[in-house]
Amino acid sequence: MEGQILPPESLTNEAIAERLTSTALESLKKRMIKKKPLIYLELNGCSGNIISLLNGQNPDFEYMLNSMVDLKYSNSLMAAEGEQAIDKLINAMDGEYILAVEGAVALKNNGLYNIIGNWDGKPLTGLQAAKMLGERASHILAVGACATHGGVSAAKPNPSQSVGLQRVLPDKNMIKLPGCPVHPDWFLGTLAHLLLYGEPETDNLDRPLMFYSTLIHDRCPRRPFFDRGIFAEKLGDKTCLFKLGCRGPVTRVDCPTRQWNGHVNWPIGDNTPCIGCAQFGFPDAMAPFISYDTTRVVKNE
Repeated sequence: MEGQILPPESLTNEAIAERLTSTALESLKKRMIKKKPLIYLELNGCSGNIISLLNGQNPDFEYMLNSMVDLKYSNSLMAAEGEQAIDKLINAMDGEYILAVEGAVALKNNGLYNIIGNWDGKPLTGLQAAKMLGERASHILAVGACATHGGVSAAKPNPSQSVGLQRVLPDKNMIKLPGCPVHPDWFLGTLAHLLLYGEPETDNLDRPLMFYSTLIHDRCPRRPFFDRGIFAEKLGDKTCLFKLGCRGPVTRVDCPTRQWNGHVNWPIGDNTPCIGCAQFGFPDAMAPFISYDTTRVVKNE
């Protein structure tokens, strides 16, 4: 109906990101909603999420990001450098903004293991930036495993004493998008939902249900092999990968139907067990990533 924004419940899971972003763009063009400022902050990590987002297709990340929001700051994407970049970051706090954070927050030595620039002649740590920006943000997106719970940055022995974003902003509500890396659709779909309808419905771990509601195991095309007890014995076998350590039975995300690299494939489709990168506790709680015959009883000899 003309002038009406369709509710997210009317969208199918696989198409939800594309439909949400398309609806957001149409609504922006018709001035039914307004662009909002976005600060994208990279903290302690490998920048894998921003790389994943830049590889996004249909919707294309760069186009959609520039069309949907007013990007005020991004460590990797902005042209400004040094003090000019930090000035833009500080000035962006004067108004309303959405804060997206990837990477963990390093606590050791009061945050000096992760410095993003200089401010007032002193190092500006990721810890300072996370607290300062997080307290004033209208909405917060924790993007990727490191931001949601510490991820690889907080893996043992964790020399930087890295933690997830919630640990330094305990009283702030945030939307958590675990994954190593996050899928472009999960981020853009959530961002579009914020612009159109506000915060999406989340589970008890603050994950959007539109992407993180169903176990991989329940949608896996190899599930019939599991049900019949036919298991792969080595990498490359086309049957169920459960006995090689697949974490699909405990990981809630839509990889089987959404897929990666332009929606063409995903780890199990490439004969690799799911390593549970979208599950809280990754990587330590999901290790070892490959094992053999996990259900075999070993007898003492």
